[in-house]
Amino acid sequence: MRLSCDEIQQIIPHRPPFLWLDEVIEVDEKRIVARKFVSPDLDVFQGHYPHFPILPGVLICEAVFQAAAVLIGRMMPTGSKAVPVATRIQGAQFRRMVRPGETMQLEVDVSERMANAVFFKGRAVVDGQVAVRVEFACAEATLPE
Repeated sequence: MRLSCDEIQQIIPHRPPFLWLDEVIEVDEKRIVARKFVSPDLDVFQGHYPHFPILPGVLICEAVFQAAAVLIGRMMPTGSKAVPVATRIQGAQFRRMVRPGETMQLEVDVSERMANAVFFKGRAVVDGQVAVRVEFACAEATLPE
């Protein structure tokens, strides 16, 4: 199953300029693969090493977390007032820089489910090379009325 950017926005609350997914190219109950083109026009590049721009690692992780949020969001009942939020990050490894003009492939697998928490292993890959590898957990948080 593939999802467009509009379909992603129907599942998770993130919106531009803080939506870090362009499309989902594969998704089932235990795995999701998404993509994000890293536009050279992003404001972050004006101040994050302006003469050698790189995407901050925390934003790469955020893209992975948003992919997981889509996976969790698809499990929630229609009309749910809950949103998935990151509750734990561990073992983050930054292996390769991500530069303007590159496309990240974001791969997330469910490791375990316990009550309303889901544990994941995720990674961001660029040109076949792992940029970030991270294990993390997300849980459902109820939105205020």
